[in-house]
Amino acid sequence: MNKTYLKLSLDLDFVLIAITASLKDYVLCHKINTSLNFGFEKIDDHEVYFNIDEEPLAFSKYYFFVEQGEIEYYLINNRNAEGFLIPEMNKVDFFMIIHQYIDKEDLNFIIGGLNKLADIQVAAQIEPSKLRSKENLIM
Repeated sequence: MNKTYLKLSLDLDFVLIAITASLKDYVLCHKINTSLNFGFEKIDDHEVYFNIDEEPLAFSKYYFFVEQGEIEYYLINNRNAEGFLIPEMNKVDFFMIIHQYIDKEDLNFIIGGLNKLADIQVAAQIEPSKLRSKENLIM
């Protein structure tokens, strides 16, 4: 009998920024919106199934769309009462995910602007492919 193998690959074609800030998610969004001229709005939570037999864990998620360039920005909480979205990054409070192409100058402007906010300890780009739990970031 012939065997067929299905090889799945994750679409990790996005920019990932890790943010450490001891703020509520809506407060952080407001600060980003006012200082960087973003327009984050709350959308349905990002749900992740860690075990098939259990209910999914929900993480708050915010969305901002820029028509010019069709760039999608997501801000996702890394913590909830039951655990972490990306457990190996348990010191990180939020992730900003940027879909579509963004040039290095714009990316540096965003990271620099985030790091200038008084309530953000650090914001840094990380490579999603190096995370063990990278599949939890797929939208």
